[in-house]
Amino acid sequence: MPKKQKRDLDATKEAILTAAKELMTSCSDSDEVTSRAIAARAGVNLAMINYCYGSREALLYEVFKQLLADAQRADPELAKLVCCEMPPKERVVMLHYNMMRLMIANFSYSRAITRYLLLNRTGDMGMESLPCITEHFGGCKSESECRRITFELSSLHELAVLRHEELKDSCGIDLCDDKVLLEYVRESVERYLDKG
Repeated sequence: MPKKQKRDLDATKEAILTAAKELMTSCSDSDEVTSRAIAARAGVNLAMINYCYGSREALLYEVFKQLLADAQRADPELAKLVCCEMPPKERVVMLHYNMMRLMIANFSYSRAITRYLLLNRTGDMGMESLPCITEHFGGCKSESECRRITFELSSLHELAVLRHEELKDSCGIDLCDDKVLLEYVRESVERYLDKG
């Protein structure tokens, strides 16, 4: 691809990402963040969303990653979790707790992202706690086993976010309550990381 075309494509991708982020942070419901609304705000052809990102949901996931990075910059304690002296299991708890807390607090648009993650996970998408899980097992489990545990734990927590209202109604577990959420995460991490 010629340099000018690459620059134009990069500028288009950035305009789309910025437009989606602006809409997601200003709308009260993710249903308002349509592909048409994003394209109109970015001043691009509707087809460019799929061309640049593959789908609206993949674009929203990219926005969510930016919002998470923004949250980490705003809360240095969250950023320190990955490299602090805390035991790896406790870092996994805190990473998942903070991720779920952010997603529940912004559920109107994390709903679409969560569905996307659950149905389209590839590579290291949603696998932020893998280094901590690998460190926790200290070579007692293979990389493949650690990836599977991370995949299952992340998927479980994403599903809990997606269905948090039903979880409250049917099980009495209110994940909107920070104390209950922390206990829920701690118990599930214990189940996965205490497997021999």
